[in-house]
Order: sequence, then C-alpha cells, then structure tokens
Amino acid sequence: MSAQVHDRITIDPDKMDGQPCIRGLRFPVVTVLRMVAGGMSVDDIVSEHPDLEPEDIPAALTYAAEALAEHYYPLRPPA
Repeated sequence: MSAQVHDRITIDPDKMDGQPCIRGLRFPVVTVLRMVAGGMSVDDIVSEHPDLEPEDIPAALTYAAEALAEHYYPLRPPA
C-alpha cells in the first residue's frame, strides 16, 4: 500500500525500500536533492530524466524541507 505524503511525493514499502519517491515512480526524492545540490537546473533534470515533470523538483525540495523541520537537531549535548 502506498501513501501520498505530498502532492507529488509517495511512499510505498514495496518500492525503493519505502524511500519517498516522485509520483510513485522508482525515483527517490534524495536523488532529486543530490542533483539540485550538484548544480543541476530544473530544465537539466527534466531533460535528463523525461519521466520527471518540472513541478516534481520544487515538490521534492518542499518535502525535504518539511521532513527536516519535523526533527530537532541539538547542537550541544544535553547537560
């Protein structure tokens, strides 16, 4: 059973070991993040991966930002 966790992000335990993916494809959000971090533009990414749509890229970034916002990362060890 897959879950839609964002308008374009799905999680299916039977695909990619349950990693968040783009629209049920076997294309993990983390792959998009790495391409953006590597300097690729939306046009570059979509051109290289025709299954992706331009709207998938900001959706992946938004999902990642929301996922990080849900966690607390202490900078100092507790006293």
